[in-house]
Amino acid sequence: RHLTVEIIADSVQQKVIRYDREGDNHYDTISAFIKSIRGSDPDAALFYLAKMLKAGEDPKFIARRLIVHAAEDIGNADPQGLLVAVAAAQAVEMVGLPEARIPMAQAVTYLATAPKSNACCLGIDLAGKDVEAVSQGTIPLHLRDASHPGSRQLGHGQGYLYPHDYPGHYVPQDYLPTEVKGRRYYQPTEEGYERRIKERLENWRAGKNNK
Repeated sequence: RHLTVEIIADSVQQKVIRYDREGDNHYDTISAFIKSIRGSDPDAALFYLAKMLKAGEDPKFIARRLIVHAAEDIGNADPQGLLVAVAAAQAVEMVGLPEARIPMAQAVTYLATAPKSNACCLGIDLAGKDVEAVSQGTIPLHLRDASHPGSRQLGHGQGYLYPHDYPGHYVPQDYLPTEVKGRRYYQPTEEGYERRIKERLENWRAGKNNK
């Protein structure tokens, strides 16, 4: 289009936001954004969200990062966090900008002020290391599929205890491969809802299977 005095004046008045979607500032900003949410600072998180949106960042990229963050840094301390993040991503798809900035802001402030736990992330990484170390492990016979012909003769499924037949729908039995028997990958914290999960696991392991 042809330049006019009005276009030039308008361009001069607009402040340039330093942001390169393929450069260091892009990665620095998303890093600061996620770390602000992890650090429970909703104000800083909103600032970096606004900066990215004003600079033309793809809102779908931001939404994907929120989903990962909700599972990685909040987890079972507030399971609702993942649902909020997914809902925000759906809003981005359904509504689009500029209105999508509002549900995104809601998700950001919810996640920033939620209780935090990285126990799920630590657990899956620890389990992954053991899988590599023991070549997947030997599945106990009582857990193996016994539906195909001949499997029963091999001992598959024999001795399996059906939890729903026991008080509290729980009964102690071995589930892990023998190579890693007794390992604890998931170590729930005392934060938020995860405290209840921790109490439930402790009750089961102590033989209090009615809770």
